[in-house]
Amino acid sequence: MKPLIPMALAATLCLPTAPLGAHPHVFVDVALHFTADTQGRLSEVEVTWSYDDFFSLLILTDMGLDPDGDGTLTEAELAQLKGFDLIEWPDGFEGDLYMYQGETKIALDHPIPTGIALTNGRIIATHTRTFGPVKADALRIEAYDPTYYVAHSLAGPITLPKGCVYTITEPDLDESQEQFRQMLSELSAEEQYSGVEIGNLFSESLSVTCAAPS
Repeated sequence: MKPLIPMALAATLCLPTAPLGAHPHVFVDVALHFTADTQGRLSEVEVTWSYDDFFSLLILTDMGLDPDGDGTLTEAELAQLKGFDLIEWPDGFEGDLYMYQGETKIALDHPIPTGIALTNGRIIATHTRTFGPVKADALRIEAYDPTYYVAHSLAGPITLPKGCVYTITEPDLDESQEQFRQMLSELSAEEQYSGVEIGNLFSESLSVTCAAPS
């Protein structure tokens, strides 16, 4: 989620003096809702990002929303907030969502904002992305920020078409931290400061399989 984050702050994650190794600063719960075409192939995913309450407060303050602090936004404020996290989408940014069929990466179309809410102090933003369509055979999905400034958790719900099931594989955090330290040891101070992409080391992996349509 690099476009939302000041690059000078993101770079501090990669400094060798960072305490206790790599650690994120923003926390996002991710929900995914997949839809299929008439042939049972997956063709669209609705992505919901539920931001942590502190980051949500920073965004609201920065945008001048909810000035009375009652935790309720007007329709006009919601309209202003909708799509706030999709405005900056530079070339090469993949939206912190990666899908693979086997070893082949699946290209995802540009997101379309579809929903926004403020619930219990947390901004909940929804967008859809189309792709493929693709069969669900050997399908793997990961949600992560390459810089690991943002930590994404596949907290769900994960919604799939009828006949499809999923499993989530958790990362081995001790092993991931060790790989991170090894990467740092092989880089110069200048290379460390310029940024190390480590988000994939700490990401969960979602595997989807679907029964063949009858």
